[in-house]
This record gives sequence, C-alpha cells and structure tokens, in this order.
Amino acid sequence: MARLSQRMKRMVLVGVAVLAGVYALLGGLVFFQQRRFLFPAPPGAREPVLPGATLLRLPGPEGSTVYAWHAPAPTGAPTVVHFHGNGEQLADAEWLAQAFQEAGLGFYAVEYPGYGLARGRESSEQGLYAAAEVALEHLHRELGVARERTVLQGQSLGSGVAVEMARRGRGARLALITPYTSIPDIGARLFPWLPVRLLARDVFDSASKAPGLTLPVLILHGSRDEVVPVDMGVRLGTLFPNATLRLLQGLHHNDVLSEPATREELMRFAAGDYPRER
Repeated sequence: MARLSQRMKRMVLVGVAVLAGVYALLGGLVFFQQRRFLFPAPPGAREPVLPGATLLRLPGPEGSTVYAWHAPAPTGAPTVVHFHGNGEQLADAEWLAQAFQEAGLGFYAVEYPGYGLARGRESSEQGLYAAAEVALEHLHRELGVARERTVLQGQSLGSGVAVEMARRGRGARLALITPYTSIPDIGARLFPWLPVRLLARDVFDSASKAPGLTLPVLILHGSRDEVVPVDMGVRLGTLFPNATLRLLQGLHHNDVLSEPATREELMRFAAGDYPRER
C-alpha cells in the first residue's frame, strides 16, 4: 500500500507538472502572438480613390511614412477623422468618405502602421497613436482644420484610437461605432483561464479615459454584435459624461453602418445637430 501511495503521488505530481507546462505554453503563445490576433491586417495594399480627395504621405516616426486620406470639407463645415477597424485599410473607407462628402462634411482617414499602404511596420497601440498624432497635427496646422471643427470617429479597433485622440484634445466631438471598453476586457472573455490583464501588451483602455472626457459622444452598437459584446458599448455610455447611446436592434458587428438611418444619425451628429451639450 505504501508503494502504491508513493506511485500515486508521483503520478499526481507528474500530472500537475504537465498541466502547468501546458498552461505556461498557452500563456506564452498568447503573449507572443497577441498582436497577430489584435491586428489582422488585410492582405495587399490599395490606394483609396474618390474625386476631390487626396492621399497624403507624411513624415512619421523613425523615418516611417504616415498615410492620410483627405476629402476637404465645404467652407465652415466639420471634418470627420475616421479610424477604421482591424480587418480594414484606407481604401475600404471609400464608400463612407463619399457618403460624408455628399452630406456636406469633410472626411479624413488615417492608416495604421502594418496596414495597407503602411505595411511592413509592426502594429502596436503606441504606433497607432503616433501615426494618428502626425496625421492630426497635419490636419490642424497644414490643412487649416481647427480642432473645434474636428469630429473624431472610431470603428471597432479604431474606437480606442479615437478615444485617445479625444483625450489629447484633438477634436470637439467623438463618435464610436461598436466600441470596446479595453482590449484586456475582451481578452479576458476569450481566454478566461489566462491572466490576460498581465499578458496584454496593447490595452486601448477607453473605459478608464471616458470619465474625463466631457465632449459630446455618440455610441452606436448592434444588439447582436458577435465580436465586441454589446454590454461594453452600454458601459461606455454610462462612463462618458456627455454620451448618447444608440443600440441598433438586430445589427451585428460589421453591418452597423449599412443602415441609411444609422448613417444619417451619424452625419447629423458630426454636423453638430445633436445631441445638445448638457
């Protein structure tokens, strides 16, 4: 019996060691591969094309090039600065730029490092912020668009970039489409058995920044979003002091802007028609 007991103890210890090794292996895989999961840039690179719009190539950090796409606003009208989702590139915003253009608004989109025309560089939270800063500084100083006429707009991944630019005082209004509270919050739901908050390299913590942002905010979130849980959009709606939340019944993650009524609401917000500042 004593020999059997010792054998069982060894088997248990070996089992625990194997499980610990598998756990550590999975944790390491998530840590080192997380940017591949977070920044799945689409293949190839296409230049966006729209009559009246210009593709800009701006000097960026460490000798890089920041790509921004500008469709000028009519005199006195706001310009919407769009930060796209993680499976897109600048050219995918052609139809959206045209819609804003037809609504009498300017449109300005920024490419992320590692995406589309900016492929070849590593994507990271700080890299996305740096590219956005370069593009916005050019918009304000060189293109003459005042911050008071700048509307920051982020979709999915881009919502975190838009919130950070709002925190830095780069715009007067903020529109968030299918936004998340933070990347670790999403990761914790996907991998509840891992210490995601300790492993995350890029956090995009919009929830912690929201209470300090008093500018008007519009949040659009589909009730059947299968990528970013809708309760994250709801929570952000409670954290921003001056937010309007629109839950879009029956819509998913990628079809929020497919509804004409939703786009019209977004454009009215960008034009300053609502919501009124409290």
